[in-house]
Amino acid sequence: MDPLVLTASGVELVVRPERLIVAGYTAKDEESVAKHIAELAAIGVPPPPSVPAFYDLDPALLSTGSAIEVPGTSTSGEVEPVVVRHDGRYYLAAGSDHTDREIERTDITKSKAACPKPLSTSVAEIGTDLAALDWDAITAECTVDGTPYQRGDIGVLRHPADTVARMTSALGDIDGDLVLFCGTLPLLTGEFVFGERWRLELALPGGTRLTHTYETRRTR
Repeated sequence: MDPLVLTASGVELVVRPERLIVAGYTAKDEESVAKHIAELAAIGVPPPPSVPAFYDLDPALLSTGSAIEVPGTSTSGEVEPVVVRHDGRYYLAAGSDHTDREIERTDITKSKAACPKPLSTSVAEIGTDLAALDWDAITAECTVDGTPYQRGDIGVLRHPADTVARMTSALGDIDGDLVLFCGTLPLLTGEFVFGERWRLELALPGGTRLTHTYETRRTR
């Protein structure tokens, strides 16, 4: 795959991820996670193998482009905080775990692997200590075709230091550059929207905003 060219405070980073991991069911409130799993089961989505769940995907799915190709009419994205580890240092980006919701009813991993994973080119440097990130002070929002879709504090999700520790326990040590999607917020309406233009934003303390906008193009 081509390297990811990202920018942190004007400094260019050439990242060659060896692993792409998408974490799911990462809310701190375990009761709400159980409720969400039950809601998904009611519409035919199988329960995850573990909580949190970790989906090990092909890094070639990552895209910083303004458009992605999707396989059909039933795909949707969502705003996620994304941790990028490069040369031993951590960075935060805004991303979207774009997923085929039809395939998701039978195989979650395949549904995630069916779509590219958009990522902002601008990232915020965290440093070598991931635990130092002021997680509870960050907010996220997503719009679809100009309509609000998600909005809230990402502090409702597990801190990425905790998520990385759980990932390592589940998958073993991961060396080299890593991209980890850390979970998402509830949908404002509670229903998936299969729109065409997605805008993602993370707002950090001090006024830093990480944004990315992309469009979907159907291959069939």
